[in-house]
Amino acid sequence: MKTLRVIGIALTSLFCLLLFEFHPVVHAQETAAQQEANLQFQWAFGALKKANGSKFEAVTRDTVLKTGDQIKFFLNVNQNCFVYLIYRSSQGELSVLFPQRFQLMSTEYTVAGNHYIPADDQWFELDEHTGEERFYLLASVKRLTELEAFINDYESADKAKKPPLASQILAEIRKLRKQHLKFKTYAERPVNIIGNLRGTEKAETARAHDIAKYAVEISADTFFSRTFTIDHK
Repeated sequence: MKTLRVIGIALTSLFCLLLFEFHPVVHAQETAAQQEANLQFQWAFGALKKANGSKFEAVTRDTVLKTGDQIKFFLNVNQNCFVYLIYRSSQGELSVLFPQRFQLMSTEYTVAGNHYIPADDQWFELDEHTGEERFYLLASVKRLTELEAFINDYESADKAKKPPLASQILAEIRKLRKQHLKFKTYAERPVNIIGNLRGTEKAETARAHDIAKYAVEISADTFFSRTFTIDHK
């Protein structure tokens, strides 16, 4: 998928990830992790698979999706948590799905609250570019300003200069993970979140699924990361 197309509910079938009935994975030491966690946020990832009649599935792990399938994300971020969602296409192009922009010089930078990605009743749709696609989810109690700076350089660069800058961003993600290996303990649990997309009263007919009800609360000490890999057929 070279680019992610954004569509509205009112449109007929035209970014992506997946799974069946939701069964959260609760890691060992969950109680201790929740009590000591400095970092907490809610997260959901859902897909509408065209082959299944656009039936909604919660995505909790790596999966296979096909051209025409649609995906959507939900985040609830508190004031002391910085969350980043970065997409790498099968052509190696990077896009920041959350937050929409960085305010490097702002002392009042905040993304607290509920966020649907894309917003409102829109969904990402897998285009005709097949291959391996990845979504990098990162969260930290401190702003990842160096990562933000690399991303800003990438977004403002000419097309010919983007590949090495993309490699630099991915290297920074790997470095952050390595630095925080000792903080790897985390926990996940289902949560009940009140929040509806516009048009959810039309639910099945309009395909307006409120994925917030599939959200899990992720708790960690200071840093969390996960990569979702999509095998786009």
